[in-house]
Amino acid sequence: MAASSESILDHIPLFAKELLAGGLAGGFAKTVVAPLERLKILFQTRRTEFRSAGLSGSVRRIAKTEGLLGFYRGNGASVARIIPYAGLHFMSYEEYRRLIMQAFPNVWKGPTLDLMAGSLSGGAAVLFTYPLDLIRTKLAYQIVSPTKLNISGMVNNEQVYRGIRDCLSKTYKEGGIRGLYRGVAPTLFGIFPYAGLKFYFYEEMKRRVPEDYKKSIMAKLTCGSVAGLLGQTFTYPLEVVRRQMQVQNPAASEEAELKGTMRSMVLIAQKQGWKTLFSGLSINYIKVVPSAAIGFTVYDTMKSYLRVPSRDEVD
Repeated sequence: MAASSESILDHIPLFAKELLAGGLAGGFAKTVVAPLERLKILFQTRRTEFRSAGLSGSVRRIAKTEGLLGFYRGNGASVARIIPYAGLHFMSYEEYRRLIMQAFPNVWKGPTLDLMAGSLSGGAAVLFTYPLDLIRTKLAYQIVSPTKLNISGMVNNEQVYRGIRDCLSKTYKEGGIRGLYRGVAPTLFGIFPYAGLKFYFYEEMKRRVPEDYKKSIMAKLTCGSVAGLLGQTFTYPLEVVRRQMQVQNPAASEEAELKGTMRSMVLIAQKQGWKTLFSGLSINYIKVVPSAAIGFTVYDTMKSYLRVPSRDEVD
């Protein structure tokens, strides 16, 4: 049986193994930190309701209003997005890395290679999966008890979505393809440096781990957590801009519409204060450490299980 299993694995293309390993890593990590992700989105978008309540007050509010499942609202859309996103992200990172090395064999070496490959792979993954990220944010944004949802799908004149398909359908009807990609510009501006820095820090830290500890789970968790923490710190304001653009309803809003990444960032700072650009950052620090750590660790572990050859062998 073991020999048969190994034979099957040997016939799976390399890119498919990397795609599978990345998808499983992303889905597992995202589910672990889903409650923190929900809180972070609410801090970023619902200023008066949650920022004034603080972390513990927000937890109590969600628990009282929506129950335990409220902490996982939008997680279905999140996992539906993160599996293809993470799969494409990790797989295209490996592919870009190999392509760059083939094109510039004597130039692109070391951490610069990881920075470039990580940035390009992050952009590619975002473009393919962005509508699902938008839907996840809209679902996580709404605060409503199921008993208060009326037959028209409205609560207090605010659109309420019943699930992923309902949200996707209504968003498309309201804005078409452009509506499904609202906020994609700050996402791309943010993902290029974040994805690049994340892989850069992770690979650079792994290189500095003593040989005896390179296969240690704890070493991988540490490298992954620090990489995610440092990468996210530099790009967080762009994420806040993206979230506010995603949940904005221009037709019903009396405030100036958020258009353009830099203009929106300035507008948010002027009307809501510059601190708003860092709303939810403390929660994000708590979330990104286990998320990045688990993601990188599961990915490396799955690569070993799927018998993916080392980069030295492939390169």
